[in-house]
Amino acid sequence: MDDQPTQPAPRDAGEVSEVIRPAAIVPEEAARSVLVELALRDVQNGGVWQAGPSLWSRYDRPWHGSDNVAGAELIGRIHVAYGTPTKYEITIYRVTVTLFGSQLGWSVESLCDEALGHGGLRLQDCPRATLAAPPPPFRG
Repeated sequence: MDDQPTQPAPRDAGEVSEVIRPAAIVPEEAARSVLVELALRDVQNGGVWQAGPSLWSRYDRPWHGSDNVAGAELIGRIHVAYGTPTKYEITIYRVTVTLFGSQLGWSVESLCDEALGHGGLRLQDCPRATLAAPPPPFRG
């Protein structure tokens, strides 16, 4: 019999995470619509989204109050940056779908498309950030 303690599985075991390159840009008008709709669909108000200034999280069901997730399972997270590349735009740079979300059929694209759909967009239709050439290597 093995007396070694078992290590818990890492929190991100089974997650699918994708860096969006080049990053997707949500234009000003669509960004406004998306933010309003995600706020209206907040997990604390009977919705399934929890949207903050750097992270939008999608759950399978609403919470029971601000600190009571009531068994709600995280489906995925969209990592965003507000005010970039211009003041009123939003940049999507990473998306993660949990194992639970994947088992329900969610993908990086479907998670983004649900959120972006409130602004009339899909991930594949978003303008993309311009990638600058890397700086030359430092020579001392």
